[in-house]
Amino acid sequence: MKTFADRAIHFYSNLLIKTSLPASSEILNPYENPAVKDIVRAFFTSFYDDQRDRVILLGINPGRFGAGITGITFTDPIRLEEDCQIPNGFEKRAELSSRFIYEVISSYGGCQAFYQRFFLSAISPLGFVRDGKNLNYYDERDLEDALGDFIESTLRDQLDLGIRRDKAICLGEGKNMKYLERLNRELKLFGEIIPLPHPRWVMQYRFRRKEEFIGKYLEVLQSI
Repeated sequence: MKTFADRAIHFYSNLLIKTSLPASSEILNPYENPAVKDIVRAFFTSFYDDQRDRVILLGINPGRFGAGITGITFTDPIRLEEDCQIPNGFEKRAELSSRFIYEVISSYGGCQAFYQRFFLSAISPLGFVRDGKNLNYYDERDLEDALGDFIESTLRDQLDLGIRRDKAICLGEGKNMKYLERLNRELKLFGEIIPLPHPRWVMQYRFRRKEEFIGKYLEVLQSI
């Protein structure tokens, strides 16, 4: 019987956007890199080699200094090596969102405790850049429209990994939540969607209140 890890490794090995995107947008697909494929396999066999169902946390899309490098959602090369204990040859540059998420994970009890109950992902599991800068899937209407089928199909595929349908957590209380709520009304993916402030927003605009937001995350995680 296939494990969560087996299904996740297959999912990330086959991510592909088949539709044309606006000329100003470039796809950020780290899974084409053989080193990332090895990391994905090591990560999921370390933390997901079982049949447990997980609650999904959905961010926006990978950024160029986090999952856009490592292939692991909200995980920069530093957190991958120091927290997940997965050595890697990537430049050890920190990402704000990853710093926050791994402080939450540490407060929850560490990677083993967190990942046996939760799965970090994104509305779009592939990222985008424009002029060398991160681009969110909703930043351009043409891009959002072009990604509709990809987002819908990959969300459905992720449910089949072993994701609970009763509750999901949306990281981003604004546009990301509105998009997911609309999609959920159409597709009936989850019974309830719980919004939390996006990690980057916390680190960039509410850093002095970081501990308060870590507490808010823990309150939600521990309630599920």
